[in-house]
Amino acid sequence: MDEALNKLAAYLGDRLGTKLLASQVTLGELTIEVERDAIPHVIQLLRDDQLCRFGSLIDICGVDYPEREERFDVVYHLLSPWLNHRIRVRARTDAAHPVPSIVGVFPAANWFEREAYDLYGILFEGHPDLRRLLTDYGFQGHPLRKDFPLTGFVELRYDDELKRVVYEPVKLMQDYRSFDFLSPWEGMDSAIPGDEKAGEARDKDREP
Repeated sequence: MDEALNKLAAYLGDRLGTKLLASQVTLGELTIEVERDAIPHVIQLLRDDQLCRFGSLIDICGVDYPEREERFDVVYHLLSPWLNHRIRVRARTDAAHPVPSIVGVFPAANWFEREAYDLYGILFEGHPDLRRLLTDYGFQGHPLRKDFPLTGFVELRYDDELKRVVYEPVKLMQDYRSFDFLSPWEGMDSAIPGDEKAGEARDKDREP
């Protein structure tokens, strides 16, 4: 398998030239890194070339590296059912520079690109309807960025007087909690209901 993928990597190097920045075969899968603006050309080549035939788009996702100037990797996973090969295509970008959409090559990329925009803030140029997909209307920020707070910015509850859901700033009721592995929120000191006999047995074991 690795030999076939290495041959495919060499073939793609010849076809893509300077558009191909790096390639690597690991755990039976080929990963290539390409220029951001070359993404539609690369994906179409992988789909249509008879030595590639990657006719199935499995996923598009983002990866966040906050320490980098181009902090995001956009990662495309494709499958060739005919050749039984998988390939991973990576391209770098940041929050200001959009990645060309591949909806025209794979219509299934529509929701994948919307998801990456929603969760990471990655922009896709030429997308027909780039809007949030998983978070609520008016959501602030992008929750899979590594600098996004774990608590988020707002919390919601149902207001019985207003008869609707309202958003409020997040309030942590206590800064520190005592975790006793029984009830981490309340810190139970008493026995769990139904476990009284176990407590009595422990007390007898401690008797001299």
